[in-house]
Amino acid sequence: MPTDHALKIGADHLRRDAFLYVRQSSLRQVFENTESTKRQYALRDRAVALGWPIDRIHVIDSDQGVSGAQAAGRDGFQHLVTEVAMGHAGIVLGLEVSRLARNNADWHRLLELAALSRTLISDEDGVYDPAHFNDRLLLGLKGTMSEAELHVLKSRLQGGILNKARRGELEIALPVGLVYGPDGRVCLDPDRQIQDTVRLLFDTFRETGSACAVLRRMRAQHILFPRRITRGIGKGEVLWGELDHSRVLEILHNPRYAGAFVYGRRRTSYNADLKQVQLQLKREDWQVLIRDAHPGYISWDEFERNELTLQRNAVGFSTNLRGGAPREGSALLQGRVLCGRCGSRMRVRYDAREGKQRPYYCCNEDTVRRAASRNCQWVQGAEIDAAISALLLQTVAPAAIDVALAVQDEIAQRVEQAASMRAAQLQRCRYEAELARRRYVKVDPDNRLVADALEAEWNERLRQLDTLQREHERQQQADQTLSDEPARRRVVELAQDFPRVWNDPRTSALQRKKMLALMIEDVTLISGLQVAVHIRWRGGKTQSLTVDKPRPIALVRKTRPEVVQLIDELLETCTDREVARRLNDLGHHNWRGDSFTAKKVRLVRITYGLKSRFQRLRERGMLTSGELARRFGVCPTTVNHLGRQGILKRHMYDSDHRYLYEPPGDVTLVKGAGSRYGGRAPQLIPVPSTAQGAL
Repeated sequence: MPTDHALKIGADHLRRDAFLYVRQSSLRQVFENTESTKRQYALRDRAVALGWPIDRIHVIDSDQGVSGAQAAGRDGFQHLVTEVAMGHAGIVLGLEVSRLARNNADWHRLLELAALSRTLISDEDGVYDPAHFNDRLLLGLKGTMSEAELHVLKSRLQGGILNKARRGELEIALPVGLVYGPDGRVCLDPDRQIQDTVRLLFDTFRETGSACAVLRRMRAQHILFPRRITRGIGKGEVLWGELDHSRVLEILHNPRYAGAFVYGRRRTSYNADLKQVQLQLKREDWQVLIRDAHPGYISWDEFERNELTLQRNAVGFSTNLRGGAPREGSALLQGRVLCGRCGSRMRVRYDAREGKQRPYYCCNEDTVRRAASRNCQWVQGAEIDAAISALLLQTVAPAAIDVALAVQDEIAQRVEQAASMRAAQLQRCRYEAELARRRYVKVDPDNRLVADALEAEWNERLRQLDTLQREHERQQQADQTLSDEPARRRVVELAQDFPRVWNDPRTSALQRKKMLALMIEDVTLISGLQVAVHIRWRGGKTQSLTVDKPRPIALVRKTRPEVVQLIDELLETCTDREVARRLNDLGHHNWRGDSFTAKKVRLVRITYGLKSRFQRLRERGMLTSGELARRFGVCPTTVNHLGRQGILKRHMYDSDHRYLYEPPGDVTLVKGAGSRYGGRAPQLIPVPSTAQGAL
């Protein structure tokens, strides 16, 4: 033991315990680099040689297989730091600085605590006292070199990986449906069931345009999806189970299914808890992207279309997230309506009335973002949808034939251009076959080595020529079906049938939304006295129109003023039932379009404050039968009997044969002859008052 070591170790250090820290960076090193582990445990003998008894030497080896790049997750290191900070440790032993920490922040924190508690640190090179400047400087340099060593090792590994990835030769885990062949190349999974299931997922998304719709359909049909175990027990085996939404999105976003080799789509970072998290990078930030690197299930163009569709389907309060996949509901402009006041995307709400779902376009950006007490604006959707439908038919129908013919002419031009390019390619292939034939003819027949090679080349050229000739003829026949006169007529008929298809009751709201998405980019609404509608068509053209706001239900339910006036006039001479009969004869209806009844006439009369037939007759001085009977001292039955005989003039005021009587003039009611005077029923006779004395 050198003299300087003995000088640094004092009685105070020996009174405290010695702590031996043992660590390997990975489990593989624990099982394979056993010699390093033995060297670290051998440091106990070094502690004994320095003067510590064996029973006071503590071995901390709970961090085996854990990297020293961070202190987080290393319970053994945290325990060691705690013992040093509390002054329980007289010396800390480690094989080298890199075993304790490879991070300068953790290393210098340990040095600071060791200096405060007068704790020594020992490695294979010697014993150091962090309280001394020179020893602390040397330990700091060793920590810096340890951290730099880790950086160099990572750089070497990452450089080799990146260099291999740039050539597309890096072997990384493949998604289900793709496997590595015997030659190391990526190919489709030889299991036909796996191929068909993966293709079904992409075909369903191509049809529906929604990941949720794919999930619903596959679950409704009880279709299981494969999953390959990539590590652990059963590695390489295929498990079949139900899909979930995140798995569908993962498959649709994976460019490997488009035959592209990709490296660096994600970047590892640390959160506030110093835990590793994966961050998704934009496509322009990917480190390696090689298209058509291996066979795939879809083309790259379809992959980009899928990415655009998924981006539009994303839900959020953003003007960039519009035009999502058509979904259930009758709202024609679902996903394409923008608020003309704040620019946010308007949501769709439905209200059930009279057994129908009425759509409303609402902007709740203020209520969600700024806790406002009311929505920015809302508009009833039925009238807006009707106006957009009429505008769509008006715009598309007249120009549909011209556009269809222009498209047909463009298709014919493209077919002709492609045919000329194939003809040039065929001519070049004939030339190469003829050149190979001439080379074979000119060769010496006795030189069989050269003759055989030239003959094989000639045969290969002939096979290529035959294949190209067949493909050219097949494509030419297919092109004729696109540019002939029957195809032209079919295109014109399809353009003419667009209004019929749009208005067909069998055409669902989902199909109308898909057709509208092909022509309209978005619609901006501004609600005022009228609703201003601004349409942005595909291609950039804009158009504006105004739509009358639907009248409030209170106004809708109002009876027309001319009908109210007519009812007021008829009540002068008619009862409620007679008024209803006269209104129906004249062809009048209420706000629902129903015929009038006595109850409906009574409701209109009460609502608009019209006087009833009874009130009008009373104002003219009409009396009830009871009032008239009391005036003349007779019973009401007698008054009613005289009214039926026409002696008293009466007026009906209700449908239940209720009458009011005109008061008789200056007359007196007297009894007529009874049955004893001739068998006639007793009756009252009105007599003028001037003749009462004679009676």
